Amino acid sequence: MENLDRVREEILESVGSLTDEQLNEVVAEGSWSIAQVLEHLYIMEEKIVGQIHNALNEEEHEEPGTFPLHVVVDRTKKIDAPDYLVPSNNFHTLEELNEKLAASRASLKQIAHLHNEEELSQKTFAHRRFGVLSINQWIALVGYHEQRHIGQIEEIKEALTRK
Repeated sequence: MENLDRVREEILESVGSLTDEQLNEVVAEGSWSIAQVLEHLYIMEEKIVGQIHNALNEEEHEEPGTFPLHVVVDRTKKIDAPDYLVPSNNFHTLEELNEKLAASRASLKQIAHLHNEEELSQKTFAHRRFGVLSINQWIALVGYHEQRHIGQIEEIKEALTRK
């Protein structure tokens, strides 16, 4: 959880001084705004929380595979989000995004604290690219996924200053 908190703090600090207009500005055709990146992060976290709930209620589980950390944080290879994780084109305020990010994180932390280590390490569900992961691996994935997007946010901020 420490990595999750550290990465989230870094994201919030990175965007905290931006105006709502800057957050929602798309700097290049086909790319996301910072607001869309943040929306993507809380959508993903909410989806994972839902999948964790489902996995905890299942009796049978496959053996978890190896967590491909290097793939998650490597931004040299673009990974397109599946449709259900693609953000909207709606205008979002920083306050609204902060609230949604806080709510999704609270849900994830609640699950982690309500279940024992054995359940979190043995209960599993599949990732579309990485195969079967334990709930603990999924929780770690949230932090590393956000870490990946910090670089994207910084690139967008840099492009905003050049405009």
